Amino acid sequence: MKRTIIAGIILTHILISSYNLYATPEAFEVGPATQDQLPGGKEADGIIGDFIMRNNLIEAVISHNAHLRKANIGTNWDAVTPGCLYDLTRRGTNNDQLTIFRPSHQNGPVSYVRIVNDGSEGNAVVETVVSATINNGLFKRHEYHLQDGWQGLYVISTLHNKSHSPITIETRDLITNEAPRTVTLSDLKTVRGITVGGSIDPHHKAGYACGWVELNGMTAPPDTIELAPNEEISYARFLMVGNSPAQAFGLVAERQGSVGMVVGTIKEKDGTPALFAKVDVAIDEETVTAYPDSEGNYSFNLPEGKYNLTVNDLGRFPIEKNITVRAAKTRKENFVLKPASAIQFSIRSEDGKSIPCKAQFIGIEGTPSPNLGPSNRAHGCLDQYHSESGDFRVQLSAGTYRVIVTHGIEYTHLEKVVSIKEGEMMPFAGTLARIVNTVGWISADYHNHSSLSGDNTTGTDDRIINLAAEQIEFAPTTEHNRLYDWRPHIEKLGLVEEINTISGVELTGRGAHFNAFPIKPVPHTQDGGAPVWQTDPRINAIVLRNFQGFMPERWVHLNHPDMVEDFNDRNEDGHADGGYQGLQNLIDAAETWVGDTNTYDIFTRAPFHIGKGDEGEEEVHYDRQFIWLQLLNRGHRYWSIAVSDAHSIHGNGVGGWRIYVPSSTDEPSELNWKELIRNSKAGQILMTNGPFLQVETEDGVIAGGTTRAMGSINLKVKVQTTDWIDIDRIQILVNSRQRSDLNYTRESHPQMFQEGVVKFNQTLQVPISEDSHLIVVAYGENSDLKTGYGSSWQAEMHPCAYINPIFVDADGGGFTPNGDTLDFPIPTKGLSVDAAKEILKRL
Repeated sequence: MKRTIIAGIILTHILISSYNLYATPEAFEVGPATQDQLPGGKEADGIIGDFIMRNNLIEAVISHNAHLRKANIGTNWDAVTPGCLYDLTRRGTNNDQLTIFRPSHQNGPVSYVRIVNDGSEGNAVVETVVSATINNGLFKRHEYHLQDGWQGLYVISTLHNKSHSPITIETRDLITNEAPRTVTLSDLKTVRGITVGGSIDPHHKAGYACGWVELNGMTAPPDTIELAPNEEISYARFLMVGNSPAQAFGLVAERQGSVGMVVGTIKEKDGTPALFAKVDVAIDEETVTAYPDSEGNYSFNLPEGKYNLTVNDLGRFPIEKNITVRAAKTRKENFVLKPASAIQFSIRSEDGKSIPCKAQFIGIEGTPSPNLGPSNRAHGCLDQYHSESGDFRVQLSAGTYRVIVTHGIEYTHLEKVVSIKEGEMMPFAGTLARIVNTVGWISADYHNHSSLSGDNTTGTDDRIINLAAEQIEFAPTTEHNRLYDWRPHIEKLGLVEEINTISGVELTGRGAHFNAFPIKPVPHTQDGGAPVWQTDPRINAIVLRNFQGFMPERWVHLNHPDMVEDFNDRNEDGHADGGYQGLQNLIDAAETWVGDTNTYDIFTRAPFHIGKGDEGEEEVHYDRQFIWLQLLNRGHRYWSIAVSDAHSIHGNGVGGWRIYVPSSTDEPSELNWKELIRNSKAGQILMTNGPFLQVETEDGVIAGGTTRAMGSINLKVKVQTTDWIDIDRIQILVNSRQRSDLNYTRESHPQMFQEGVVKFNQTLQVPISEDSHLIVVAYGENSDLKTGYGSSWQAEMHPCAYINPIFVDADGGGFTPNGDTLDFPIPTKGLSVDAAKEILKRL
C-alpha cells in the first residue's frame, strides 16, 4: 500500500507538470573518482561515501551511513546525522548555504541509506531507513525524490509504530541549526505555512523554503502526533532552493496551489544592473526578499492577491509599488533607480601599491551610523567595511560621516569628515604609512574561525579578508574539529603577499580545547580527517602531538583554559588535587592572557572576581592570567599566548589581540613555519592589542630566555605605537609581583616618555635578590583603542602589551621558582560569592 501511494504521488506530479519526461536526473554514491562532483559553497559538507542527487537545476548531498557521520559542530554535535540532507544548491553555482535539513528532527544511528532509483527512469530516489528494532519500536523512512525540472527535493516520511505502546513523535523539520549563534539561514520565518530563509550574507543570493504538500491522502501533520501500536503515517514536503527567499517561497507555494509570476528588472538609468539591490515583498505581516541576477533580472511566484513591493538599496531612496497578482498570469514590474550616493576608495601603501584595509563610517551631525550588512561578513559589517584591496566602493545614505581607514597596528590611519549628497560619488584617496618598525618580527594569530567551524557563520573568504585588513601576517587554519587549509582562499583573493597559513585544527568538546598545527587535511572525509576529542585533556594533547606521525615541531596549545580544573582541582570538589597532572608538560602554551575588559587585565590583584552568569546572577569568575602568574612561581613553564578566537568580523573579529614572533624574513609569502613555531616554543612571544614592545637584556636575551645576573639586571625596553595608540605606563613584574619601584608612568617619570612613534626607550635597572622571572608590561592607562576599532568592543580596551618571562638565575645554580602564590592559595572550585566578596574586601 505504501509503495502504491508513493507511485501515485510521483505520477500525479508528472501529469500535472510540464516537465520533460525523458530528461534523467541522477543519484549516485560519491567515490574517489567522483569526489570532484560534490557541490561547493559556504556550508558545503559532502564527503566520499555520500550520495549526490542532481538534475538540470539543482544538486544535493545526502549523508551516508558511516561511523561518526556528522555535519559541523553547530549541528546536533552530540549525535550523528546520517541520512540527512547536508547540501542543496542550484546546479553549477557552488553556493550551498544550508548546513543541514533533518526531516522530522532525524538524528542518531540509521539502519541504512541507499539509492532506490538512480534516476535513469526519470525519478531519482534515495532513502534513509531506521528500523524499529534499533529505535525503540518506531520504524522511520525518509525518501528524497528528484526529477528534472524540479528546483528542489520532494521528501516523504513514513513512521510506523511497531511497538505495543503509543509513541509521541515530533514531525517538525529542522531546516537549520536552532542555536542563535549557529543559525545558518537569515531571517528564518514561517510565511503562510511555508518555512523560508535566506543566506546569511545577502550578497550570496540564495534562499530556501519548505512546505507540506497535501496529495493522495497525505496531509500536513501536526507538530507532534501520537501513534497507536501498529499505526502508520506518511506525509510529504517540498524543500526548494532559489536565488532568493522570495523565489524559494514561490516555488513551494506553486506546489501547494495556484500562483502567478512576478518578473522584472532592477537597473540604473543607463541600464547598469543594480546588483546589490533587493525587492522586499510584504506578505501578510511578514516580508520575503528577492534579488536581481547579474543582468538585473528578478522573478518569483506568489499566490493570487495584492502585495506591496519595496526596492531597497544602500545609498538610494526606496521605491514602492502596490501590485495585484493573478493566478497563472505574469506581472512585470521594472524598477529604474537613481544613482547611489557612495564613497569610492583608493588606499595605497607608501610604495603606491593597493593595500588591504578597514574603513569605519561614524554618522555625525544628525546622520545615523550605517548598517552595511551582517556582522559576520567583510564587505559591509554594520558600520565597517573590510577590503582585500585599497580599491573599493561603499554605498551610503546621504549625510555626514567621520570616515576612518586603518591597516592594523603598525600603520598610520586616515581620518576625514565627509558630507555626501544624494546620488553623489565621493572619492576618498590616501596613503597608509608603516611607521612602527617591526623588522625581524611577524604578527600572528594562532586561533580564529570561519563558518567551517560550525559555531559561526563568517565565510572563509571573509575571515581571510579580515586578517589581511588588520595586518595579521601568519594565521594557522584552526577550524573546530575539522582539518582544513585556508591557502587556496588566500590565493584566490590575491593575498599571498599579505598573509600566510598552515593547516591545523581546534579540537573541541565539552571540556578543554586545543589548537594544533601543522596537520595535513584529508579532503572529502569526515572532519577533513581530524581526530576525535576525548574528555581527558592529556589524551588530546598526546594524540595531537602524534597525529599522522610524531612531529616534534608541531605546535599544541590549550585554548581559553579553565585554569582551576585543568591545573588544581580536576574533579571540582573544592580540594586541590593537582588538576590533570602532567598536562603542563604536554602543551607549548595556554591562552591565559586577560584583556577582554579593562578591569581584569594582567594587573588584576586576585585570582577571581565577581561577574554575571547567564541569567544575570552574580557568580565567581576565575582570572586565568593571575592563576598563570601563580603557577609560574610554582614552576610551570608553558607560555602565555594571546589570540582573537574570532568568530565574527565586527566585534569578535581579529586584530584586537595578537602576538609577535621573531622571524628571519618580514615577507609573509616567505615565512618558514618551522622557524616561527620553534621561536614560539622558546617563549619568544609578545602579546599585544596595540603597542609594539621590545625587551632584551644587555647580553641579548629576550622573552622566554634565561640569563645570569647577581644583584641587578638591566633591561632595554622600547615601545612603539602607531598614531592612534598611546601608552603611559611601564610596569615590570618580578616573580609575578607588581613592584612599586619598577612602575614607571608618564606622570611619575615624564622624562622617560616621548611623543611620536617611539613612546619609551630606556634601559631599566631591576634589583634581583633571588632567582626571578621578569615580565615587562606596556600600558595605556588613560587611552583606549576607539580610533582603530570604533563600535567594536575592542575599542574600550586599554592599549596593552607584555612579554613572556625572562628568567634570571641569581646564584648560578640554575633557575629555581620561589613558590610564591601572590597572597592567595591557587584556587579550587566552589568558592561562594559571599566568601569571594569578603576576600576581595582586603584588596
